[in-house]
Amino acid sequence: MPQIVPQSEILTIGDLPFDPRLTASSRPKIGTVFLRTPGLVTRTPLHATQRLAWIDALNEARLTNGEGPLAEADVEEEWAHSVDLLFNESGHVLIRPDPGAMALAFQADELLQQQLKISKRLIRFLNVANDRVRSALRARGECWRMSVVPLQQDEILAHIRASRVGIDGQPVYYYNQTTGTRYVTLQEFDGLQALPDHMLRKMLIEIKTFCARRNRLGNPEIDFFLSPPAFGHRNIEKLHFVALDNAELRQIHAELTAAFRAAVPIMLREDNPAQIEWRNQMMAALMSRPHETDAREIVQGLSPEFFLQIEWLPGARLEEGELLLDPIFTEAEAEPQDVELRNMCDLRAREFIFNYVREFGDIEYANIGRIGRSLSLRHDETRRNTVYIAEVKQSDNPVPVMRIIRLQKWGIAEHLNDGADLLTAILRAEEYTDYILDRRLGCRQLGMHLPPHVQTRRISERYTGQNNRYHGQIYWTTYLERDYVAGRASDKLPDAAYQNPEFNRRLASLLGEAAAINLLVGRMRNNTTTVLFDDGDEVVLLDANGLPALLAVSDHTGTFTNYEGDLSQDTAAYALPVNRRASRMPNVAEFAELYLASFLQRFEHIQQVYRERRRAFDSLFKHRPWDPGGSMAYRWFHVLKRLDASNPLQLADEIRRHIKLP
Repeated sequence: MPQIVPQSEILTIGDLPFDPRLTASSRPKIGTVFLRTPGLVTRTPLHATQRLAWIDALNEARLTNGEGPLAEADVEEEWAHSVDLLFNESGHVLIRPDPGAMALAFQADELLQQQLKISKRLIRFLNVANDRVRSALRARGECWRMSVVPLQQDEILAHIRASRVGIDGQPVYYYNQTTGTRYVTLQEFDGLQALPDHMLRKMLIEIKTFCARRNRLGNPEIDFFLSPPAFGHRNIEKLHFVALDNAELRQIHAELTAAFRAAVPIMLREDNPAQIEWRNQMMAALMSRPHETDAREIVQGLSPEFFLQIEWLPGARLEEGELLLDPIFTEAEAEPQDVELRNMCDLRAREFIFNYVREFGDIEYANIGRIGRSLSLRHDETRRNTVYIAEVKQSDNPVPVMRIIRLQKWGIAEHLNDGADLLTAILRAEEYTDYILDRRLGCRQLGMHLPPHVQTRRISERYTGQNNRYHGQIYWTTYLERDYVAGRASDKLPDAAYQNPEFNRRLASLLGEAAAINLLVGRMRNNTTTVLFDDGDEVVLLDANGLPALLAVSDHTGTFTNYEGDLSQDTAAYALPVNRRASRMPNVAEFAELYLASFLQRFEHIQQVYRERRRAFDSLFKHRPWDPGGSMAYRWFHVLKRLDASNPLQLADEIRRHIKLP
């Protein structure tokens, strides 16, 4: 890991944050970087006292040189040109920028990299819920530098543990890195009774003192967890702990503890990260910032469950027509053995950016994210299934364009790995591209709501797979790029939405229509009998009143997998959208009937349209190869034949038979 190297022109007060000679517990947790007179302070546990220590050090140096102390205006300038830092256990430096002074934050970023020799990959930014902070980082192609939100339970638990801090006494506080507020819980406050009299007095004075103070962001230095407004700083501000004798001190502490306890819900009085409600409440306190956007929605329009899965990668921006890739790509080239850095500087992301610049020419910036895991309920997809998201800002469009990029699952590399020669691999990959697009055309012909625009593009890569004959060969990877469908996945709608009967009525109608088309096109997981529906690809778009207005299928994966089987064999799977929601809505019986009615109406409509325009449907893929092994023309023929022979009313009754109402 890159280490801080002190420079002669930088004045450092306190220990260097990642000094290997220090134990993990003794390393500083916070720091302040100064830019008017370059320097770093890590001594003392508060940013406010670090700024005072900086002025003391400057004045001491001036007195040594025969100069007088700094004038008040100079002191204010030194403080105004400073930036708060935090140092976490994973070795990252977190910059906490003032949203109104982002240029200052980027100057601090440059100082840390150039003069303290901290690798850019180890520097992240807090306050990313703030619009101005987000926009400034996005415009530099640096979404990847936004501080990561803990996602998994082990990450959340680690974050809570790492947030424990002290000021001048015991580490009894939980620290919010974004706001700078330290939270004291009921359990920790109650636990002060175990301290000796002098330590109890010291801690109560500390809590009282810092409850009354605001940091440079305007937030309290200390606050009480879960108790305001019933219990807070007003309960403690008029007490004089210095004047109390020991018995009085303990009596007052006991009374404060009782008031604190009464203000906290019974189930949350114990600090228990294993309890999900306490854990969620604590994470909300540690990650939130009042009056700002949810930190998960760093790119506007992305649903929370989608955004949380994105690993942002180094991007690029254009200045005066010149493409400026993130300099960290150069760092990766200089350290080819650094696996972590090489993985971060994804060469595919760089190729995507080149394609955008070649196509548009007038982009301002591009951010590329890698989606590391499926958002659907299925997790065992085979072969390559890598998905990226691109945010591209064009100069003539005030809103960035969001695009989803999916690498073709069966490409040249996969066929080479299976032993094919290069020409055969190229031809098979091209045939598969046609097959994907033909399936999409078939879905649209039958009325499935898919993203309106899809394009096929290519990037070049160097082959490093299992076929030794072609090692080092340049080949082309095909990917499909489509519009991002803004909305909420149907299976991830919040429970609160289901309390509105009208919401449920509209959702039932949309799901019923989608179910009819999904059943008809035989959408299943490859090589299984598992139906794919209502599992993450169906996206619900809401109207201005928050009610379902449209349901779109973001990806047609698995369509035409079941093209010959009896549709009645799959009806149990189409009862699940009702059964899964049954306990969450007050009008589930009505929901079920509307769902079935909509299913029946849509299926009958498709059947009627086919019978009226049979020639247009039958001839759609006649120009494609006919292969009983599963060509699109063959599958299409059997899907239409099955459509014509099906009894929609019987299928709806079969689904009803599998619905289980409470």
